[in-house]
Amino acid sequence: MSLAPSRSLFLLAFMAGALTLGVSFYLEYHALLRPCFLCQLQRILLATFTLTNLIAAAHGPKRAAAYLYGLASSGCALLGSITAVRQVLLQNAAPEQVRDCWPSLHDMIENLSIWQALQSTVKGTVDCAENNWTLFDLSLPEWSLLFFVAMLILGIMQFSHSLLNRRLQLVQH
Repeated sequence: MSLAPSRSLFLLAFMAGALTLGVSFYLEYHALLRPCFLCQLQRILLATFTLTNLIAAAHGPKRAAAYLYGLASSGCALLGSITAVRQVLLQNAAPEQVRDCWPSLHDMIENLSIWQALQSTVKGTVDCAENNWTLFDLSLPEWSLLFFVAMLILGIMQFSHSLLNRRLQLVQH
């Protein structure tokens, strides 16, 4: 059993990313959910993921370029997963742990150097710990995590399929 050609997989990943990006903008502008800093970071990673897959689908890359596009796409999915996990942990943290977080990104930028603000971002902000929307009892960061993990699995499947085909070709020659 073989997977679809890489161009089709990149197109599928682009469509999934574009749909997810559209939903995030809908929730911000129509449901009036204000994204926290980690949400914004996940959105940037999602946009980068989506754009990478659009370019890859339009390009129709051969093996070497497909690896590079897949690596970039999988890297965005991995970083998105990490930020989503961090936000899920913040949402499930004890209240005393959340008090150590900065009130907002704006406060961090005003009071800290850029490097300190970036380090504090990993800790999160108080906004990141809020859980103000759920669907099927899953919060937005949990949905984000599911999406990024699914896209990471798709990328891993594509890489493993390509490597397996290459090994089979080497063995046959």
